[in-house]
Amino acid sequence: MTSIDSFAAALPKVELHVHLVGSASPGTVLALANRHPDSRVPKNEEELREFYVFRDFPHFAEVYEAVNNLVRDPEDVALLVEGAAADLAVQNVRYVELTVTPYSHQRMGMPVEEITRALDIAAANAQRDHGVRVGYIFDIPAEWGGAAARGTLDHALQAPPANLVGFGLAGIEQDRPAMRDEIRDAFRAARAAGLRSLPHGGEMSGPETIWEVVNHLGAERIGHGIRCLDDPDLVAHLRETQIPLEVCPTSNVCTQQVPHLAAHPLPRLLEEGLYVTLNSDDPPMFGTTLTREYQVVADAFGLGRTELAALARNAVNAASLDATSKAAILAEIDEVART
Repeated sequence: MTSIDSFAAALPKVELHVHLVGSASPGTVLALANRHPDSRVPKNEEELREFYVFRDFPHFAEVYEAVNNLVRDPEDVALLVEGAAADLAVQNVRYVELTVTPYSHQRMGMPVEEITRALDIAAANAQRDHGVRVGYIFDIPAEWGGAAARGTLDHALQAPPANLVGFGLAGIEQDRPAMRDEIRDAFRAARAAGLRSLPHGGEMSGPETIWEVVNHLGAERIGHGIRCLDDPDLVAHLRETQIPLEVCPTSNVCTQQVPHLAAHPLPRLLEEGLYVTLNSDDPPMFGTTLTREYQVVADAFGLGRTELAALARNAVNAASLDATSKAAILAEIDEVART
């Protein structure tokens, strides 16, 4: 391991963009697949690796849904949260905002109260057993239409987990226009209830998707946002407002949103003075970790200790944490950066 790799590993971190189902380790997925032999998810590790090779984003969405369909009871939900916390703890992650798609679990027949109870228990166990604080983001899967928007909002407002901090929007961006008004209404209600607006935008479609989440959903952070560079006016707006971007380089390569890592726009995003955070998205599916994302960009783009520490600080400052908690993690980062 190089010195910069060791530094990246030692950095205290915050993870802002990771999906619950996408965080499931291969061992967890295989255990679930073998418990549910009716699924099309492979039952051995070699075939699972092949299953995780994606042709494009729609293919990734199909695979993700197949894995999601293995999560059939609240105990499975809690298992995923606690597994994610265990994986993050060894990477010196202090806090994670874990994106949960509750409507997908509702579709599997789970009552919302039981989903919430599982999330609450798992968050407490993650803090106690792994020292990782968990916040939740409830996101709407756009490809499932208006029912998904209503189901997600109802769960968030009527039976939220204690650590629910934000309201999100993910899935296939090209499916959003058909349910534009329902999405806007859901975000308006969620924001009125005090949830932060944390939607994806500009991952697989152009700047218009980012403008939509900024102008009509009140985005406080943007998941991905890499297509902003296609619109100079949007770049200027993001530079002025410093709306954080949750950038996930390996994810973008694996889902064919960029052809290879060297072509990733991360260096230009930084050059343009935009607010960038590093994240892992669906780490086992993409063969990465949050620590690995820091190491990968350091190697690919020549980032040093100062730049990596700045990215780590950005994530802390963009998190849904109180000022005291942020200050504690920032102090840890500064201590590591001085060594």
